[in-house]
Amino acid sequence: MLETSAAASAGLQQRLAEAGVSPAKIELAIEQSRSHKRSFVLQLLEAGLLPAERLAQLVSLEANLPLYDLTAHDLPAGPQGVVDVKLIRKHRVLPLYQRDTTLFVAVDDPFDRLTVPNIRFQTGLRVRCVVADAHALAAAIEEYLKGQTASLDDALNESGGLDDLNVEFLDVDADDRDEEMDLREEEQAPVIRFVNKILADMIREGASDIHFEPYERSYRVRARIDGVLSSIVSPPVKVAARLAARLKVMARMDLAERRKPQDGRIRLRLSATNSIDFRVNTLPTLYGEKIVCRVLDSGSAQMGIEALGYEPAQQKLYLDALQRPQGMVLVTGPTGSGKTVSLYTGLSILNTEERNISTAEDPVEINLEGINQVHINPKAGLTFAAALRSFLRQDPDVVMVGEIRDLETAEIAIKAAQTGHLVLSTLHTNSAPETLTRLLNMGVPAFNVASSVSLIIAQRLARRLCPACKKPAELPENILRDEGLLDLGIAPNEVAVMAPQGCPECKGKGQKGRTGIYEAMQITPEISRLIMDGGNSLQIAELAAEQGCHSLRTSALRKVARGEIGLAEANRVTTD
Repeated sequence: MLETSAAASAGLQQRLAEAGVSPAKIELAIEQSRSHKRSFVLQLLEAGLLPAERLAQLVSLEANLPLYDLTAHDLPAGPQGVVDVKLIRKHRVLPLYQRDTTLFVAVDDPFDRLTVPNIRFQTGLRVRCVVADAHALAAAIEEYLKGQTASLDDALNESGGLDDLNVEFLDVDADDRDEEMDLREEEQAPVIRFVNKILADMIREGASDIHFEPYERSYRVRARIDGVLSSIVSPPVKVAARLAARLKVMARMDLAERRKPQDGRIRLRLSATNSIDFRVNTLPTLYGEKIVCRVLDSGSAQMGIEALGYEPAQQKLYLDALQRPQGMVLVTGPTGSGKTVSLYTGLSILNTEERNISTAEDPVEINLEGINQVHINPKAGLTFAAALRSFLRQDPDVVMVGEIRDLETAEIAIKAAQTGHLVLSTLHTNSAPETLTRLLNMGVPAFNVASSVSLIIAQRLARRLCPACKKPAELPENILRDEGLLDLGIAPNEVAVMAPQGCPECKGKGQKGRTGIYEAMQITPEISRLIMDGGNSLQIAELAAEQGCHSLRTSALRKVARGEIGLAEANRVTTD
């Protein structure tokens, strides 16, 4: 480190001389930095050759990096738990904020060539440096680390978290827990508070998944917020087994079983009328059990179709399809694209006293009052197909199938749609036209597909730009044309492309919350005839576009043109 730092500071020596520092003192500082194996910049500070502010200015000029005023920086708004505490102390680095996959950090010695590679390797992010006054940086790092989790006890003594939310975890028997964990009460309490705090804090942050991951020499907790995974905290690896035991007890799992995956559920009560469930899964890994908690918020199904991000024409197609007495509505997209919320929103609209609604799900993610929900259990013979057959003997009006996975389920669902029932379901395909091809490839006759499916919705989730800090993106016309923004039927002067910036409101990310990107394809008589004639997905897509159906890409670009999402985000979630 020292050789690279000293070599890189040759230009700095010239600037020091121009600032009035004698060459003899500069040479002495270089020798001492080598013999003491420390940073040349820190050695200059210790020798008192220049004030810290002046030295930071010279370092900034020599490294051609911005000089950052830490007195104006909001430390609590910085990214928490992204950089390992040991790296922060070793390289004297302060995480400032994160934009997409780029992490901005403040350093006092940018000539240390190991700083950026080490942080990049540990975080998986691109790293950009700014220069800060070494004294101000040291104080800011100490203040920042007060909010980090160098040890388990540090994390547990932080303010906020569970108590602020006034929440209650249900279905945890304290006596059983004590006996099963076989730990002294004073040892259990920190683990219990830590897990409760993580779960409660991640609800506040709007996380969709929380990952507890053991490794050989470290333990990592990550959360997926707005569709992106990021590190939250790194407790000591020695507590890995205790954390796993606590989560398994809460989820009513078998503590003694560590060789097989397990599934469970945790319920957290926010108030007398509102609760949130966590779907919990364990997976045996090389160094212990990885546990993932998926947040299942029933409130997401009650927020209304207007909040999902449909274009007005797409929303009307969905609502019209829901009001039909029969037919099939299919929602498609990859895992994590919001299919479940779209389906549950539709079920909430249909959920009236006059309708008998039954669902078959694996698993039941959100409990809806007034709807008969069945948890699929293949080991007991309760498959999607078996549940559907039973539904049809129970006078249903609306049937929801969690996923059409095989020909048997598809045939029964289509039969239900053809015999006076409204059927809702999902498939894993990339676009609406490909969904039709998937059904045909399963072996469903073209006539049955054409006569039963009424609407297909393909969707993705994209991160919204933070309304508090987004600003216009200066893009040349050729970029707008190449990206397709000038082919939307919108006048060029009305295209308001915005770019993320980062502020305390969005914690430096530039994006806050998510919105849906949709392709809503109605099965018109013309498309039905094309299906019957053996048309492929490309031909179906062309015909649907001629009839006014916006592809996922077009829908995303329309949101870009309105300044709702960034162009980079549209490119991330959709392709041409």
